[in-house]
This record gives sequence, C-alpha cells and structure tokens, in this order.
Amino acid sequence: MDKVYLENLNSQKKLERVITVGTNLGAHPHSLETSMNELNELVFADGAEVVGEITQNIEKFNPKYLIGSGKVDEIKEMAELLEADAIVFNDELTGIQVRNLEKKIKKKVLDRTNLILDIFALRATTYEAKLQVELAMLEYQLPRLLGIDGWSRTGGGIGTRGPGEQIIETDRRRLKREIDKIRDKLKKAEKTRDITRSNRLNNNIPIVSLVGYTNAGKSTILNRLKDDESSEVSVRNMLFETLDPSSRHARLLSGREFIISDTVGFVSKLPTKIVEAFKSTLEEIKYSDLILHVIDASSEDLEIQYKTTMSILDEINVLDKNIITVFNKIDKVNIEDVPLISTIPRDKRIYISAKNDENMDALLKIIEENLADKYIDAKLKFPYDDTDLLYKLVDKFDATPRYEDDGIYLDLYLEDREYDLVKEYARDV
Repeated sequence: MDKVYLENLNSQKKLERVITVGTNLGAHPHSLETSMNELNELVFADGAEVVGEITQNIEKFNPKYLIGSGKVDEIKEMAELLEADAIVFNDELTGIQVRNLEKKIKKKVLDRTNLILDIFALRATTYEAKLQVELAMLEYQLPRLLGIDGWSRTGGGIGTRGPGEQIIETDRRRLKREIDKIRDKLKKAEKTRDITRSNRLNNNIPIVSLVGYTNAGKSTILNRLKDDESSEVSVRNMLFETLDPSSRHARLLSGREFIISDTVGFVSKLPTKIVEAFKSTLEEIKYSDLILHVIDASSEDLEIQYKTTMSILDEINVLDKNIITVFNKIDKVNIEDVPLISTIPRDKRIYISAKNDENMDALLKIIEENLADKYIDAKLKFPYDDTDLLYKLVDKFDATPRYEDDGIYLDLYLEDREYDLVKEYARDV
C-alpha cells in the first residue's frame, strides 16, 4: 500500500473505518483469502481503512441477508466494538438485502460493485469519464429502488460519491430520464473523440495500447516509453489509480514515432455496468495497431488475472488484434516460476521490469517488429551533390548515414507517404 498517500489522507480527514465481509461462493474464481485481500485493497483505494474482516463458507446465499443471520449478529457486534462506519460485502447485494442488513446492523452497507463505482467516481477527471461513472451508478441503483428505504447516504465518505441520497428519493421514471440524458451527452462526447481519433488515424502514427489487470504497471511502462517532452502519468501502488485514458507520444529505437495509450485497469468481478459504460472508451483499443497485455509476473493469481483481461478483451471484440504479453515486475520473481510461459508463443511474450528500467529496449524492439507492416523498409542512397533531403531525414529520425565512395547510404522505416517522397533514391538490395 502507498503509505504516504494514506498518511496524506489521514492528515486531511478522519478515515472511514470499514469491516469487510466475504463468502466462499462470492470469491470464485479466486480463493477466499485472495479475493478478500483484493477487496481490502479496493477499500484502501477508496480512501478508507479496513479495521475488521469476517468470512463465511456457505452452500447457497441467504435471500434475506446473503449470509447467515448469526454472522449478521457477529458483524453488528464487531462494528460496535471497532466503531466501524461502514460494512462492505465482497458479494453483490440486492436492494432488499442492503435494507435488511442496514436495519439490523445500524451501519452503512454496500457491496463490491458499489465500492468500485465509488472508486471510479473518485478517480474520474474528464467530462466523459464522469458521465460514464454517473451512468453506471444510476443503472446500478435503478433495480435496487425497491429495497432501499431512505438510509442516509449523505456525507463525504465511502460509497457516497455517486448520486447518493438523490437517487434514493427519486422515482423510477425520473431516474430513467436522467439515464437517457446522460446517454445523449455521452453520444456528443463520443463524436468529439471520433474526430480526435480520425485525426490520429489520418496522421498514420501507429497506436499501441496497454491493457491488463489494475496495478500491473501499465502507467509505469507508459512513463518509461514516452518521449521526454510528454508529461508523466500518475503512478501509485493502488488499484484503479489510472481511470481516464492517457496517450503519449513515444519513439521506437529506429526513431519512428508512435502513440502509447494507457487504459483503465481490469479487476475480477468488474461490474457489468462499468464495462458497459466504459465500453465506448475501451473500444479505442479496436483502433490500435498493437496491444500490450501487461501482467504482474509476481502475482499469485497471474493466471486468473490473465483470463479476466482476456475475457474483457473478448467482450469488446479485440482478440483478433496483434497482442504481445508483457510480464512486468520480473525483479520480484524467478522467470522460470512464472505460469503461462508455455502457452504463449515465444515471439509474443517479453519479460521486463518497468520500475528498474530492465529490458525496455527489448520491449521497444518487439513493438517495432510487430509494427513492421505499418512501414516500408527503405534502403536509400544519396549522391554527394544532392544531400538536402538526406540531412532532413537524418535530423527527423535521428538516423546515422554511412559514407561510401559511391554515395551516402541511409536505412529507414518509412510510412507510405514518406516513402513516396524519397523512392527515387531507393537502391537495389
């Protein structure tokens, strides 16, 4: 955890005290311990602290409380003892279950989905991202209006950054009108993004997208690859630190320019409404020339995280794209112990440590190799009395010419339109 961040939060306000609750059924496909650890990290990412944890092995969910009534009494007792402010369930709750639990425990109750929506509301900074989060929150609350009977959600704490009390007091028809309004606003925002995307595609600059589980190190990789003129993106050891898509200009080893784009991180049981709301943003990946699937090689749940990401990529129909698997954080693990190695072709995987700047040139090399169809391998030869264009190319691509008796030789990877300007200097190979 980012202790500095926690200390800064603590200095600004009293952290909400949270008890987390989970079941073996809700943990699938993770182990209960792993799933609860992730839930606790999510609570931390939302600016609160976990002061207690309760788990239960059950064969089926209790329709009234989700868990057994005895466990509810145990939660109530622990909440009073630890002076907890909220109870967060790892499983998704119905509106009626929330109502029953809050009446029994006398504390604010929310589920994993509500928690993730709250984090997204905290992290969203762009106009479009804020609309997407609001849409997801409204659609999450709509089927739960029946069960929620007015428990106060006001105040600036965990689970309150969405529409909150306003939703509880609003009727279903007004809620649907709000949803329609937001969808209209999103359509207008998408048109603006379409123009930006069109300009980018017309520039014919290759686009490389980073995807993967949250906290796998995508933002650190982006900061390592971006050119010196581009600003850095925020990096903290925290789930969903990056929410708004970030794109930066970068250069290959050959000097060619490309765009490296970061995307929202994935997580197991990512709420369907979030995936749907952010689908238009995630579909930017469709326009990528290459996808880098970043994996935390040191994670004990590497295979589950891999499958989670691949499942979401399948949802947005991009599995047919060229995908390179980037095993990050190899400074923390022996490569031979990393799972999945045998299932991913050797030329489609690479091992790096973005934090330690290890193998980043090798990453650039594999990116360039997989963008080869975007360029023409131009072998050029210039006479000594015709060097104006030569030196413009040398300056633009930071290239090194070879001086021979019969002329000056230069090898470059060029776009079609660039090659058309210099093809008269192409030499026979």
